[in-house]
Amino acid sequence: MRFEERVHKFEYKLNDTDDQIIEYILKNKEEFINQSIQSVAANLFTVPNTITRLSKKLGYDGFSHLKNSIKEELGASKAPDEDSSYFLIQKTFELIDMEQIETTAKMIHDAKHVVFFGVGDSADFCEIMVRNLRVVGKATEHYIHRHEIMNMLDQMNKQDVLFLISLSGETPQILEIAERAKQREIPIISLTHFTRNSLQEEAAINLYCFAPKKVKNGYNITDRTPVMIVLQTLSQFYWDHF
Repeated sequence: MRFEERVHKFEYKLNDTDDQIIEYILKNKEEFINQSIQSVAANLFTVPNTITRLSKKLGYDGFSHLKNSIKEELGASKAPDEDSSYFLIQKTFELIDMEQIETTAKMIHDAKHVVFFGVGDSADFCEIMVRNLRVVGKATEHYIHRHEIMNMLDQMNKQDVLFLISLSGETPQILEIAERAKQREIPIISLTHFTRNSLQEEAAINLYCFAPKKVKNGYNITDRTPVMIVLQTLSQFYWDHF
């Protein structure tokens, strides 16, 4: 996983000091890979331990691992085949954050009501999750029509959870529902493709898969396997712990 992708994945762990270090690295990658941790710390008016902690927050073993990974990124000459199913699945497994999976599972377990919503093909995955959670006795609901979900939101509050699935994170109907939920202080969990999007800004927890949009002859043929991988991981964790 590239440095920028790690920053996006783990941004919920980062503080202002981390952001300053990250900005420095992004602007000075060529110089950074040849610097010592003491030199970087001095340039940023901080201490080496702060940089080590950031490295570990981003999933590296330490500063050396961070620096060597960026060096490999700069030296990579061949781009991977991003259309292959193997690549999409591999990237999705890299994006799965078990801390976020655990937090999500606990939120669902503690909630009085759990409601899933998606449009188009995403609605099918909502139905799957409702079934998976009902297996272990967790009452959940899934609505298809806009007026039904809007009516349900008017009955929900901060003790409930709304789980929204939208690969683009920009579906107008999903964003409308997210805005209504936010007004009522209903916690939102989102599952989107790994990209900056409007839905993630509204959510308390963001789950990601790697499923870039693909169109052929006017039809959306985006591979949905990555969505199922994340939801199955969440379901399995819930089954095992709750």
